[in-house]
Amino acid sequence: MAPGSRERLSDLAARLVVATLFVLLSINLLGDFQRTQHLTGLLLLVSEALVVVLTIFRRRAQVVDRTLAAAAVTAVSLVGPPLLRAGGAEPLLPDMVTASLSSFGLCFVIAGKVVLGRSFGLIPANRGIVARGPYGWMRHPIYTGYLLTHVGFIAAHPTMWNVTVILVSDTVLIVRALMEERVLNQDEQYRAYCAKVGWHLVPGVF
Repeated sequence: MAPGSRERLSDLAARLVVATLFVLLSINLLGDFQRTQHLTGLLLLVSEALVVVLTIFRRRAQVVDRTLAAAAVTAVSLVGPPLLRAGGAEPLLPDMVTASLSSFGLCFVIAGKVVLGRSFGLIPANRGIVARGPYGWMRHPIYTGYLLTHVGFIAAHPTMWNVTVILVSDTVLIVRALMEERVLNQDEQYRAYCAKVGWHLVPGVF
């Protein structure tokens, strides 16, 4: 198989996997909402829906990290959130609190993805340098939003399964962010951007 054909097949497979996992997550979270009327799970669903839409319509990358490590990190961070499941434990906080936290995180996700547009991607790559909007405060505002929505979901559904999934997938998500920076750092424009924006995920912390 020609390299170009193999790449297109791999890309199609990634899109199908993302869509399938999203359908399974949707069934669980919509069922939980019907039973409880809690909003936290629906907010996670909205966040993941944006991943699906932008994955399907993303722009082809200029430079891509095709190493096995990049593929593994991307797969784990991508598969983790759709494996979360509602129910099974008493919430640590009222739904109003967890939903508010998730909403705050979702605002970061939406703002970051609106600004990023078709430059959004999965595998660490250079799809163009974006420095406006929330990217003027931190290098990975979308990932910051993911972390906040995940914390809100865990507080609402603190099962051992969910905690384990989030610890693994979000740790790998941070590694993925740093791997993306390694690819982007080959671009002089990105190096200039990093000189102005020093924080990766949380201004003043990391």
